[in-house]
Amino acid sequence: MPDPHSVEIDARGPRFAAGITSVLLLVVVFLGLTGPSAGPVQTASVAQRALDPAFLLLLGTALLFLWGVLSPRTAPWAVLYRRVVAPRLPAPTEFEDPRPPRFAQGVGLTVVGIGLVLHLAGVPWALVVAAAMAFVAAFLSAAFGVCLGCHMYLLLQRVGLVGRERPAQV
Repeated sequence: MPDPHSVEIDARGPRFAAGITSVLLLVVVFLGLTGPSAGPVQTASVAQRALDPAFLLLLGTALLFLWGVLSPRTAPWAVLYRRVVAPRLPAPTEFEDPRPPRFAQGVGLTVVGIGLVLHLAGVPWALVVAAAMAFVAAFLSAAFGVCLGCHMYLLLQRVGLVGRERPAQV
């Protein structure tokens, strides 16, 4: 079985996933600004904070980020792109190393994870700020092809902290 990290991926796939993710995160920001999170979160119980719709949707988004890190080929947006969207598009002309988008998923997971934990701890606006930060990154990737997590990966690669080897070309 070939190494899944040795094959480059269609560059449009991560942008598609970022588009869906940005919509989910925008909904989280809206819910966080208009729902129970907009009130005095520090006076709410942990159970009330955990049942906040914005928290639940951001938790679901965090689980999708985790899925994208652990198994990018089976992540829902990747499967949807490969099975439904890609067959309707012309053949890809641009491919990329799968490691930077995977790293970007980890960065998104970290950002929203911090927001979730701080929200449960009663820190005001933590959930909204984390979701907004992740939204900006996902939107930049989807709309303009600027993947902040990918750029972070490449910077860390230049200084020798990650991805010391380049995957084999197909």
